[in-house]
Amino acid sequence: MTSKIKPAQGAPYARIMGVGGYRPTRVVPNEEILKYIDSSDEWIRSRSGIATRHWAGPEETVAAMSVEASGKAIADAGITPEQIGGVIVSTVSHFKQTPAVATEIAHRIGAGKPAAFDISAGCAGFGYGLTLAKGMVTEGSAEYVLVIGVERLSDLTDLEDRATAFLFGDGAGAVVVGPAQEPAIGPTIWGSEGDKSETIKQTLGWDVYRRTPVPGGDGPGDQLALEEIRYPAITQEGQAVFRWAVFEMAKVAQEALDVAGVAPEDLDVFIPHQANMRIIDSMVKTLKLPESVTVARDVETTGNTSAASIPLAMERLLATGQAKSGDTALVIGFGAGLVYAATVVTLP
Repeated sequence: MTSKIKPAQGAPYARIMGVGGYRPTRVVPNEEILKYIDSSDEWIRSRSGIATRHWAGPEETVAAMSVEASGKAIADAGITPEQIGGVIVSTVSHFKQTPAVATEIAHRIGAGKPAAFDISAGCAGFGYGLTLAKGMVTEGSAEYVLVIGVERLSDLTDLEDRATAFLFGDGAGAVVVGPAQEPAIGPTIWGSEGDKSETIKQTLGWDVYRRTPVPGGDGPGDQLALEEIRYPAITQEGQAVFRWAVFEMAKVAQEALDVAGVAPEDLDVFIPHQANMRIIDSMVKTLKLPESVTVARDVETTGNTSAASIPLAMERLLATGQAKSGDTALVIGFGAGLVYAATVVTLP
């Protein structure tokens, strides 16, 4: 039977056209973290490579940071907000289940009426969003798609947890994905390992606030005793995550290189999720990347910003001249779920 559905009329390929980033104005050194945990600056640096991180102020909301990063990415791409046909936001720290923060961002940047939605894929969220955007451009449902990774992880940090108090930072990174005449975003190697979901998680679900009545009350309809419930935070099993990231994610990264047809010696830039300097250095070693490859190490001054870490690191490499337009870059994100996504891209 002949199909009545017309074939897609999108671009033959897609590419990243522009990138933008926003880091909150407040810089938090390790010394400030040490007010809450029994540790030292040397210990934090040796464990994570982190010296400082940025924490958002009251006005630097998930939406506000995204708007700033998006404006830069759109200008860098050389298009207007009205040309944006899709807005994809990856975040785990926008606390409203609905509506999606993507719709607010789309309105605030003046994008008109684009498709707009949020995704939750942890530290792999940028890779997931990039893959979805590529599909939208090549199938023709949008000519230009804005992909945003944004987090306010300071809201989900337990400052008394010695294992994680020093890790997390805030910020937003954005890219514009648009049409291309040659391949500029390779096939994505992505997946999940749900059997390991307990290794990185939020300590409590939001429903605990609904289910806990005031002591002596008659039932769940009573006023909640919120002050007796510790606020949810992100926690992780550090050693298990480290082993998984170093050994399993190096395999995923290699597979992304293989399906893109790019050899390690042909790579210009490596932009892994900025989780931990030890993980980054171990992956470089496992992948046997030559010294000529520029490696993003933005984690030192930005901390772990989850979904925002790859676009923020990309923006900094380009802004500082460590990478240049047209370079071939391997990007890989991995985190809570456990989920991962890796691909090879041409830098804007």
